[in-house]
Amino acid sequence: MAAEKDLVIAEGSGKKKWLLLGGGAVLVVVLIVVGLMFFGGSDSNDAGTASDGASDTAGAPGGTDVKGSALYVPLPRPFVFNVPGASRDRMVQIKVQLLVRGTNNETIAMRHIPLIEGSLLETFSAANADELVTVAGRDALKNKALSDLQQAMIEVVGSVVVEEVLFTGFVMQ
Repeated sequence: MAAEKDLVIAEGSGKKKWLLLGGGAVLVVVLIVVGLMFFGGSDSNDAGTASDGASDTAGAPGGTDVKGSALYVPLPRPFVFNVPGASRDRMVQIKVQLLVRGTNNETIAMRHIPLIEGSLLETFSAANADELVTVAGRDALKNKALSDLQQAMIEVVGSVVVEEVLFTGFVMQ
């Protein structure tokens, strides 16, 4: 009778071993597939980004050196201001994000948010409602805001921190 119990226990533990080995093998295969997808996908994206970055550097006006990845710094509050127009004054609300390159510039931009907001508000409030109605007028305002902001940052920090001013929301009433 003791021999019979040993056989039954041995048969049950053998099935458990095979089940555990099969489950372990499936887990290893899943981990390998996920690892290949994760690391394989990031390698191809990094290679594409590196080649895009090289073309941006070569095509940049003035031979400026573009360093680091593109990071976006959202400003905490939208800009709300009045602008004069020919027929009537209008209220404008603009939500802005800043394009910076590298984590160092991101840190500097976040540290100088009050300076950035003050510079942008000064530029925005000098606008005219008749110009802001057109796409060309909004683009001109964006370019003027970028140049004024870069000048203010050069005076304080000593370098150009912001590469682009982006309007993520524009409402005029």
